[in-house]
Amino acid sequence: MFPLYDENPTRITPYFTYGLIGMNVLVFIHEVSLSNTQLNQFLSQYAVIPQELTTNLSGEWITLITSQFLHGGWWHLISNMVFLWVFGNNIEDRLGHFKYLIFYLTCGALAALCQWFIGVNSEIPSLGASGAISGVLGAYIIRFPHARVMTLVFLGIFITTIRIPALVIIGLFFVQNVISGLASLQTAAHMSVETGGVAYWAHIGGFVFGIILAPVFGLFRRD
Repeated sequence: MFPLYDENPTRITPYFTYGLIGMNVLVFIHEVSLSNTQLNQFLSQYAVIPQELTTNLSGEWITLITSQFLHGGWWHLISNMVFLWVFGNNIEDRLGHFKYLIFYLTCGALAALCQWFIGVNSEIPSLGASGAISGVLGAYIIRFPHARVMTLVFLGIFITTIRIPALVIIGLFFVQNVISGLASLQTAAHMSVETGGVAYWAHIGGFVFGIILAPVFGLFRRD
């Protein structure tokens, strides 16, 4: 399932959501303009590398922020930006522009730390806006669980659109990540060589911290 838009109007123009999408796109365009050697150097400098964060937290903490604007491919970028486009504007509307930005970056940093905790000595770079966006999804599911989301659904060779509650599409996102995250731990326990992949625990961590922090930032404040 892939969200297209929600039926949940906002009262403000979500400037920061648009700005975050724009920054992610610009950084990715810069990434694809680099040679392989330059790209590896760029990622090693700005992505979270757990082993380096473990040994040099004071020098590497900034990557908890910069890694949120890096992506590993076109689909990684597009899927993240669509989710941010659909769900971010309503959370920015409720939190206010600046608190929303702080909330977003905080969820992303904490999500990266969750993935770091799973493999503190890993040399594989961790990058992407998924952790921060998962925080937005966590906030959305507790504030607008019944909001209808027009969703693109793939049923084998058939493609259709349906309107489903946010609780369903976001809930399935979380359950899928928990199942995949647990499976990744089991797989890693039986492998002697590190492999890259989806940072499921960043998604899970970002989602949980989004649920915890959003009310603190004023998600349920009275209008």
